[in-house]
Amino acid sequence: MTRKTYEELRSARWFARDDFRGFGHRSRTLQMGYAPEDWAGKPVIAIINTWSDINPCHQHFRQRAEDVRRGVLQAGGFPLELPAMSVSENFVKPTSMLYRNMLAMEVEETIRCYPVDGAVLMGGCDKTTPGLVMGAVSAGVPFIYLPAGPMLRGNWRGKALGSGSDAFKYWDEKRAGTIGEKEWAEMEMGIARSYGHCMTMGTASTMTAIAEALGLSLPGASSIPAADANHIRMAAACGRRIVEMVWEDLTPGKILTPAAFDNAVTVAMATGCSTNAVIHMIAMARRAGVPLTLDDFDARSRTIPVIANVRPAGSTYLMEDFFYAGGLPALMTRLEGRLDGSCLTVTGRSLGENIAGAEVFNPDVIRTLDDPIYAEGSLAVLRGNLAPDGAVIKPVACDPKFHVHSGPALVFDSYPQLKEALDDEDLPITPDHVLVLRNAGPKGGPGMPEWGMIPMPKALLKQGHRDMVRLSDARMSGTSFGACVLHVAPEAFIGGPLALLRTGDIVSLDVPNRRLDMLVSDDELARRRAEWSPPPARFGRGYGWMFSRHIEQADKGCDFDYLRSDFGASAGEPDIF
Repeated sequence: MTRKTYEELRSARWFARDDFRGFGHRSRTLQMGYAPEDWAGKPVIAIINTWSDINPCHQHFRQRAEDVRRGVLQAGGFPLELPAMSVSENFVKPTSMLYRNMLAMEVEETIRCYPVDGAVLMGGCDKTTPGLVMGAVSAGVPFIYLPAGPMLRGNWRGKALGSGSDAFKYWDEKRAGTIGEKEWAEMEMGIARSYGHCMTMGTASTMTAIAEALGLSLPGASSIPAADANHIRMAAACGRRIVEMVWEDLTPGKILTPAAFDNAVTVAMATGCSTNAVIHMIAMARRAGVPLTLDDFDARSRTIPVIANVRPAGSTYLMEDFFYAGGLPALMTRLEGRLDGSCLTVTGRSLGENIAGAEVFNPDVIRTLDDPIYAEGSLAVLRGNLAPDGAVIKPVACDPKFHVHSGPALVFDSYPQLKEALDDEDLPITPDHVLVLRNAGPKGGPGMPEWGMIPMPKALLKQGHRDMVRLSDARMSGTSFGACVLHVAPEAFIGGPLALLRTGDIVSLDVPNRRLDMLVSDDELARRRAEWSPPPARFGRGYGWMFSRHIEQADKGCDFDYLRSDFGASAGEPDIF
């Protein structure tokens, strides 16, 4: 393998030139207390840290940045910590999805404008993985992804609690009156016991697994619990490895091939992935110049069963159990013959070499292809006159009786309107109804909030019902479950067919045949179309104004239209500076 020389590094343009600008860069670096021995002849490694005081998933990242720094120094690099937007899933309103692209832009421009030769990306909370990867892919320099790791399993009265999944489950029980305030308060104290992201196979664990399957993380990194000492050692190993990646010029373009994305889709289906994976992976692929589509997910879903018995798709286990069972490398060995093992990874070795020798230590947690928890993959893509550009459902996480269902729509135009109705114990609704929320998509939300797991109406909870068909142009948490049809595209806010649906119209869902339709004649839909007028714009200024004008629809990954791979040169190209 050809290795770079120091003079070929990006940072040499700042530090090695014998001119006035070089003088300025060196003198200001000396001002910070560094000496020439710190940077001379060494690659500059950006430690891009999404730590903040209001992100519980990343509370350990302040220390992990030091662990990465130690690894960089051990390998002969010059580490510089550069903070990035934290995008805390738990606290950002109206939704963290509104700011994923802002994080991606910040990462790309941070790498572009500073003397960065390589980067360690520190993320894990839902939108940070795709945001960091999208930005770094567009920048084009070598990078390695360091996942935050799942928190420890929750506990309540001897029962294991899972982030989100059990919160949603017991919230319904509280609304139904089967548990009281005392039990609810106990769960609140016990469901999140350590730093780290959700320990279910929600969006966080899904996206870190996808990063590893793409070859962007060290083998096994995505499964290590945040509080485990193995996580500290992995962080230092990331620091050591990125220095070598720079000398090897192991850029993302050499790793993120169509075959790598095909591997990642396969792994996602086998893990029982979050529905959000579709949007994020399409966005990441488009940044890498790979034409990934909804149809690619659906095709893979029909042939790859769910073999990770982890909630919410599974019934018992959590990510801590998955790690003890062998983690993602062990799961990938179960997919032998379904993965392209020749794909290059950040280790400099192939995916097949990375997982060789991995073992499954609990076959109930990581099943075989012949003994899955669900015979098809995690997701299904639906199309029809309600979603001509596609919609997504997670059949493994809903009552099978709703896989084929028809019922009258009950339509709501806003979340407050919906919430008021759901709390009405006298709401005239049956389990056959289809609850519909619209104007909650990329532009309408704004930012496509996680409102798609529409809570069960209290009237039905009191009758003992726990699932029904729900339909929206919103997203839902990856920790959610239920018969929820999501990501309807085009969204209602821009005049998609969902905007024309009316209360009382019959909605037909057919998961086996991948159909989603409203049983309304074309003539009637044309009449309604003529009467429809667009809602007022959501933003008048700032980032939101820019977001509203450039955000693409869910089937295209919700990226900005001007950030495709065919716009401009990457930071790694010499003529950019």
